[in-house]
Amino acid sequence: MANLKEVRNRITSVSSTQQITSAMKMVSAAKLRRAQDAIISFRPYANKLNEMLQHLVKVADTSKTSFSGGRDIQTVLLVAITSNRGLCGAFNSNVIKRTKALASGKYKDRKVSVLSIGKKADDAFKGTELHVIGSDLPKRLHKLYEDLSFEKVAPVAESIMENYINGQFDKVEVVYNEFKNAAVQHLTVEQYLPVLPPEAEQEGNGLVHDYIFEPSKNEIIEELIPRSLKIQLYRAILESHAAEHGARMTAMHKATENATDMIKELRISYNKARQAAITNELIEIVSGADALSN
Repeated sequence: MANLKEVRNRITSVSSTQQITSAMKMVSAAKLRRAQDAIISFRPYANKLNEMLQHLVKVADTSKTSFSGGRDIQTVLLVAITSNRGLCGAFNSNVIKRTKALASGKYKDRKVSVLSIGKKADDAFKGTELHVIGSDLPKRLHKLYEDLSFEKVAPVAESIMENYINGQFDKVEVVYNEFKNAAVQHLTVEQYLPVLPPEAEQEGNGLVHDYIFEPSKNEIIEELIPRSLKIQLYRAILESHAAEHGARMTAMHKATENATDMIKELRISYNKARQAAITNELIEIVSGADALSN
């Protein structure tokens, strides 16, 4: 009977967990819809701005801009974007592992610092040599998710750009999960600074367009690049935010299904144990009756 009690308590516990995971799935589904609408509506603007920037970079001399390359890379800043909460599968661990792999592999001979956006990344790198210490970069960036907006993200991008121009960092990369759909998130590593030149494109009909720029090309680029970098960081956070809810919804869906399967197995075990206990009691009664009759 003690075994029956243990199985019954286990069934009750798993049923309670199933109710929690099912509720979390519904909450994530509702949040995912809003986050998905936000990133889908924002992508056209971000893509068009990036297209304009690439066209200007192609026709102008970017070596004279403040955000161009040409430096000897000695210090690297990795911006790791994770969530504030767990229970979303490998969403956070993939970003943390890739950031550590970049620090120990690709940039092992450089001085690497990590700027964490999200509590999970902050907890992973806090107390390590990769954590940004003694820098004027903003802290406690997990609060960005409390009321995510471009106005809150823009100062973070401005601080990163200022530190790059001042020479504190020679290269900046962003590590985040790009949102594909509710079930798929693509781990992405993007170079943030210096600004990359446009990829070589195949010529189409061979037409050459000559534009008149007012003010000059480089002045437009100096104005457009900071705006594009702010948009790029904001888009990465929006992508990660939507991917987080998709990953959590998928994880909670799997957890609910696993709880259902576990309850079925526990009920089968409970019924088997109960039948065995009843059989033993019947055998004892029959044996006692036979002993009294004899």
